[in-house]
Amino acid sequence: MSTTATTTVVAPLTIEDAEALVATARQAAEEAGVTVAITVLDAGGHLLAFRRDDRAVLIAGETSTRKAYTALQLNAPTADLVDAVQPGAPFHTLPTALDRPLLFIAGGVPVHRDGRLVGAIGVGGGAPEQDHGFATRAARSLV
Repeated sequence: MSTTATTTVVAPLTIEDAEALVATARQAAEEAGVTVAITVLDAGGHLLAFRRDDRAVLIAGETSTRKAYTALQLNAPTADLVDAVQPGAPFHTLPTALDRPLLFIAGGVPVHRDGRLVGAIGVGGGAPEQDHGFATRAARSLV
C-alpha cells in the first residue's frame, strides 16, 4: 500500500502584493504626516518593491531594507527583538547569512500567508513606534 503525502502550496509574495504593501504603509505614514522609505522582500530576500519619499532622509532607504532583512531572517517583528540584542543577550553577536548587519529598530515585520513566511516589509524614516505601526498595518492588510 502506497501513501502520498499531502502538500500545501502557499502562494508566494508577488509584485502586486508588494505594491499593495507599499501603498498601505505609505498611506499610513502620510496620514501621520511622516515621510518614510519602504522596502518589501520576498521569502528569499529578493527586493520586490522599494519607495522613498523625496523628503525622507537618504539613510531611511538603507534602514528600511535592513529592517526588512532582519524581520525576514528571524521571522519576527524587529520591535520584539530589541531586548535580545543588548550586550550579553542571545542575538548580540548573531551573524547574518545575507552579509548585512542586523538592525534591531522597530519597523521590520514579516509577512505571512496561510501561516507561512512569504516575505517582509521594512519602514524607516519615522519614530521607531511609527515605523512599526506603518509596517504592521501593511502586513495585516495582505490577507
